[in-house]
Amino acid sequence: MSKVELKPAVAEPLVNLVVVDYAGIARGRGVPRRAFDESHGNKTCGWVPANMSLTTFDIIADPNPWGSRGDLRLVPDNRARYACWPSQAATPLDIVMCDITELDGTPWVCCPRNFLKSALADFKAETGCDFIATFEQEFKVLGAEWEAASSFGLSALRRADPFGSEVVAALEQAGIPIEMFVAEYGRDQFELTTPPSEGVAAADRAVVIREVVREIARHKGWRASFVPKAEVAGVGNGVHVHFSFVGPKGEPAAYDANGLGRMSALAASFAAGVLRHLPALIALTAASPVSGLRLKPHNWSSSYTWLGEKDREATLRICPTVTMGGKDPAKQYNLEFRAADATASPHLVLGVLIRAGLEGIRARLPAPPIFSGDPDALAPSERENAGLRRLPDTLEGALECLAADHVVRSWFAAEALETYTGMKRMELKLAEGLSGDALCQRYAGVY
Repeated sequence: MSKVELKPAVAEPLVNLVVVDYAGIARGRGVPRRAFDESHGNKTCGWVPANMSLTTFDIIADPNPWGSRGDLRLVPDNRARYACWPSQAATPLDIVMCDITELDGTPWVCCPRNFLKSALADFKAETGCDFIATFEQEFKVLGAEWEAASSFGLSALRRADPFGSEVVAALEQAGIPIEMFVAEYGRDQFELTTPPSEGVAAADRAVVIREVVREIARHKGWRASFVPKAEVAGVGNGVHVHFSFVGPKGEPAAYDANGLGRMSALAASFAAGVLRHLPALIALTAASPVSGLRLKPHNWSSSYTWLGEKDREATLRICPTVTMGGKDPAKQYNLEFRAADATASPHLVLGVLIRAGLEGIRARLPAPPIFSGDPDALAPSERENAGLRRLPDTLEGALECLAADHVVRSWFAAEALETYTGMKRMELKLAEGLSGDALCQRYAGVY
């Protein structure tokens, strides 16, 4: 037998074919970059239907509609390739967002990304407008052992240096522009904001931002967690979805200076549809046992079916516009959905928002009332007149609202709904016995 001489193998960069499942977790496969590039981005890979029944705790829900049967493909979208090389990483972080398809290339009924694509297509067909959005995402750094610093303080940014600068540089290298990196109100809490983009890209970017932040924190020996609550008494991490509409000629379509809250008729009906179905949406947008710990009154979060203007207690908020320097308010105008968090798929969040808004547009619902004040200080009849209903503050309650809303259920194929609710009910069983800070810490380790 001849002698074989070997030299140390050089690390082969991988391209990660990624999907985000119903639990809001990025999963996928890694393929050698050389092979992927030689295929001109046409290299697909296998996937398993039961993967969508994976819970937060990496246990497949039992029962589920799939069992061990079936095969699928992850099909990369080369317009959604995001690559960067964080300074301390041995190889680049190279992510391509994928659709989940059947073997013949038709969309799989449980693919969250295709669910969003379908909703966007219907919105465009029925309104003539494009839907644009961006995700503000808050996260907490765990394990850094920094000294305390002032909320929103320069000291909080500088003590973490160069963490923020490295995050911004990596994301911009990946093609994701950053507006702000913010030291937030909570201890060791930060927020990232980005400019708006078309719907699918907005959700894809939300995924990539989380993974880049986690990657850079990991190389420093820390953990970045987007969990809704890392501790019961602590400040929560929200995912705030800003959205607006653009007409066929590129004109702003959500703004009307003479409308209630300056909403166009289209935006007003959209908002009314979201508020009508909001209790059921919570099961899909703030979808874990710790999510309800954030959705509390007087928490600068969301707690009622509430449209507000410049009010951060409102679930649906009309955002301020700036006119100094002659700036056009119409081009800035957007609504903000505040009852979402990182335990939900960004694609699913945007998809159900659009579906709910379309229901309001089809029904030509009038503008909902704009409320300001404390809903808890009102009598029940006053809350009813103002359209204020308490949001479910437990996953069990949210799933019950979903089960009772036949319109929301109709947006999903039967197998998709069975998969989602089965996975969530299994998650509840697996979380039994955990409560308070122990429950928060368990979820912080995942998200």
